Amino acid sequence: MDQAINTKQKAASDAFWIRPASHEDVRAMTRLLQELFAVETEFEFNEEKQRCGLEMLLDSDRAGIWVADRRGRVVGMVTVQLVVSTAEGAFSGWLEDLVVSSAYRRRGLGKALLDSAVNWAMGKGASRVQLLADSRNVPALIFYRRQEWLQTNMIALRLQA
Repeated sequence: MDQAINTKQKAASDAFWIRPASHEDVRAMTRLLQELFAVETEFEFNEEKQRCGLEMLLDSDRAGIWVADRRGRVVGMVTVQLVVSTAEGAFSGWLEDLVVSSAYRRRGLGKALLDSAVNWAMGKGASRVQLLADSRNVPALIFYRRQEWLQTNMIALRLQA
């Protein structure tokens, strides 16, 4: 279901829609990932890899992508995937790539995108939703805390293939 989000000015001409992403949105979402990876420097932007990852998510029945659309222009996005949690004995949502273009922040789009992804995951049976946030991205950490996300004692480790 589409969700209208109006700016603080409540101007009809500045309305935003949160909607499921489509393959036609991949180019715009790739640009948003480039903006995100400029902040989260642990990741290196590679247009082909990011396009491939987005296409894989769009083709998966265990993943969802939502975009914030303003007059046909994608200005925000979020992805979520279902993984099996042995701790929960159920699905868990793995949230990634929540990004709103810098020109459109502080208008409620991040919260609306986050809510869409969480609602989808919970609707698919997820007992929790989790994410990783860059410890240097202070605005993101503040945003998640304001949305009542809790920091855990877990740390992220990875092995590069």
